[in-house]
Amino acid sequence: MTVESMTQEMKVIVFQLVDKEYAIPVNNVQSIEKLIHITRVPRVSSYIKGVINLRGVVTPIVDLRKRFNLEESMYDDRTRIIIVSDKGREVGLIVDSANDVLDLSADSIEPQPEVVGSIETDFISGIAKLERRLLTLLHLDKVLEEN
Repeated sequence: MTVESMTQEMKVIVFQLVDKEYAIPVNNVQSIEKLIHITRVPRVSSYIKGVINLRGVVTPIVDLRKRFNLEESMYDDRTRIIIVSDKGREVGLIVDSANDVLDLSADSIEPQPEVVGSIETDFISGIAKLERRLLTLLHLDKVLEEN
């Protein structure tokens, strides 16, 4: 979803990676799960941790820290798997924590800046300013695209 194609308001799930907050549209989120056993799969990209069996559905799991080339850390009791759906496929995203569900107005969202630290700008669809918070909106189809 691009900033231009948004309606006046958009509901998003806010999650944390390292010390930054990110957001993805609620309509792409199937569920938020506690970390469960992940079965490794040979010969996949390094950011794919493996698969889980979630209520009878085998779901691939992507570690977003690895995907964004951020420093890795140990999982803890706040670590979550956000199950997202995009273009008919379901994927789990490992995040440090899932914080909020928020409504963002279209006028609080700006296009991505030219320089956004270490995350590839292809992954970012915009930046939302909300009081004292800055939320990085993810381009889900780009995040899930295989290199």
